Formats: sequence, structure tokens, C-alpha cells
Amino acid sequence: MTGQIVSQMRSSGSIGRAIIGSLAALLLSISVPRPAAETWAAEFVFVGPRATGMGGTGVAVTTDALAGYWNPAGLAMTQTVDIRAQGFGLAIDRKGFGDAIRDLEDFSSTDPAAAAKARDIAERLNQPGSTLSIAGSAGFYLKGHVGRHAIGVNVSDVATGGGYISQPVDPVTLRGRLALRGLEARQLAFSYGYAFSDKTFAVGVTAKVIQGASYAGFVDLRGGDGVTISNRFGKPTISTTYGIDLGALYKPSSWIRFGIVAKDINSPTFDDAGGGKIKLDPQVRGGMALNPWSTLTLTADIDLTANKTLLPGVKSRILSLGAEQTFLTEFLSLRIGTFKNLEDANTPFIPTAGLGIRIFFLRADAAGGYDFREQGALVSASISATF
Repeated sequence: MTGQIVSQMRSSGSIGRAIIGSLAALLLSISVPRPAAETWAAEFVFVGPRATGMGGTGVAVTTDALAGYWNPAGLAMTQTVDIRAQGFGLAIDRKGFGDAIRDLEDFSSTDPAAAAKARDIAERLNQPGSTLSIAGSAGFYLKGHVGRHAIGVNVSDVATGGGYISQPVDPVTLRGRLALRGLEARQLAFSYGYAFSDKTFAVGVTAKVIQGASYAGFVDLRGGDGVTISNRFGKPTISTTYGIDLGALYKPSSWIRFGIVAKDINSPTFDDAGGGKIKLDPQVRGGMALNPWSTLTLTADIDLTANKTLLPGVKSRILSLGAEQTFLTEFLSLRIGTFKNLEDANTPFIPTAGLGIRIFFLRADAAGGYDFREQGALVSASISATF
């Protein structure tokens, strides 16, 4: 079944739809009934493998082309030309939702213990908080500078989605319904950063033209049947708007930095695939970075706002911690980190790790992480050239 889903996804013309579908297939399930509320916030996606490897920290440390996403003030902290392409994917399974879906697919009514198994599957799928969240990004990023003025441009796609049971699964017949939801933001962004007082302080702004694609679909469930979701998101509802991000960095000494970014401060609004409107609430995220010595960086980020998601009752407010040790003038960079959703006391800290290799002006980076309790996974990779 998984191979069929992946094959279907390859035929899709939408990067964001492919991200949503393939990540869901990875855990063999997604469900999402449409909530009545129309105010959401896209979860803060860990754009780039450096940030991913360090647990999702990027507000105070990102000074390459990806600063246009993490904190546009960071563009002005280094006078470099940076070109890079990156991709990222994340899937978090909550309360064994994926295992319950697989058990539903394998259910046999001729099993002597069929009645007990049916009740167990229905209980697991119907329990509050049994959901799956997914997120992904891909894009091309460019940074340049003129004196203390820095500019950035990116063409990127950031997608979020998730699922839960919309019609409770009957404990006798194992019939129910799951609903699929996704929101894709296709962006053309322009960033500007300026540094003051010998790079002690910097400010930045990112202006984004956003084409939003909203997806909504349903899958009828029945015990013993496979759950195919890749072609069930429905036709996207397309609308175009704009977004504005603001950021600042403060570096009082060579060994410490503080950063803050406010994203989507104008509350961009999209057309909802289920009717009505989707409004993205502003997000505020702070960060700090320490350099005990020149080759070691310790980082911490925290969402200062609790961000609503596509899943009813699920909010995202992430605490991220990380470290990076470089060797041989950044020929090799090793990274470790962890992150936790502070709005969900039941979620653990999820470990991450990554590495980067630099040869002259070229570099390649990769990172990943895994939630050993809830079976969540994330992966990120990039290639870049820095001059």
C-alpha cells in the first residue's frame, strides 16, 4: 500500500501536496476533521538542517540565506554571498494513532478474538489527542550584501497538515471516518537587514507574497480495509495574500547573542477549502546563542506565543535546545539538539542530530530526529555555496 501511495504522490504537480501526502504515508495514517474555528497559526517549521540538527534553534544563530525565514536581522551579521537549497519533513504520531490504523487495516472478523480487538482499536482511535501532525518545507534561498545592508530572496514552499478521527469508529463494525487537512504556503519572499554599531545590533524585515493552497478531504474507514490517503486531500482552494515578518538581533559581546522574530504580523488570510476563511495568527519566537569558545555554539529557542494548529485542541509552543562543534575551520560540523512542545505535557523531548561538511565554498548538511515514544520522525538536508 505504501508503495502505491508514493507512486501516486510522484504524479502530483504540487510540492506541498507531495510533502503532506508522503509524510502521512510514512506513518500510514492521517485524519483530520475540519474544526469550526477559522484562526490558525502555521507551526514553526525547522527550515534547514543546521537548525534541525540543533533541535530547531535558528533565531539567534542563523546568518546565512535561511535567515530570511528564521530572523531577517541575521542577514546583516555577516558580509557573505550565500546560495542554498534545502528540504525538510516532519511527522509526529500521537498516542499510537499510526499503530491503531495499521491494526484496523489488518483486522479480521474471523479471528476468535475479533470482538475484543475491535473494541481496543476503536478505543485507541477515538481517544482524545490521538492525532498525527506533519510539516514540510522546500526552497531556494539567496543572500547578498552592500556594506552594512543585507538582502535576501527566497522561493519556498512551507506546508503543514494533520489528522484525527472526524466520525468516531464504531467498536463493533469498526466503521468510521477520518478527515484530511493541509495548508500549503507557496512564497516569494524579499528580506532586508541592517546592522548598527559594528554589528552589535541588527534589525530586519521580510515581505512575502503568499499563494495559499488549502486542502480538505475524508476517508471512510472499515475494519480489514487498507487506508489510502494520497489522493483524498481533494482539490486545493487557492488564494493569494501577503505576509510581513520582523526581526532583531543583539550581540553585546563576541560570546553571546539574543534574537527575536515576529512572523506574519499582519495576520494573512486565505480561502478555506471547507468554506470560509483561514487567518494565520502572528507568531513570536525568541532565541539565545552562547560561544564558550570560537568553535562551540550553544543555542536555545522558545516560542513566546502558543500557535494553534489544524488539529482541534492541539497547540504548538516549542522549546528547542542545541549545540554545534566545528572542526578544521568548519570542514566538519557536528550538531545535537532536542525539542519539546510545551503545550502538550505528554510529549517527550525529541532528540535530533546532524552534520555538515564544507570544502572551500561548497557545503552539504543533513540532520534528523526521532521520537522513540510516539514514533515521530524528522529529516532535513541542504546544499549551499558561500562566498
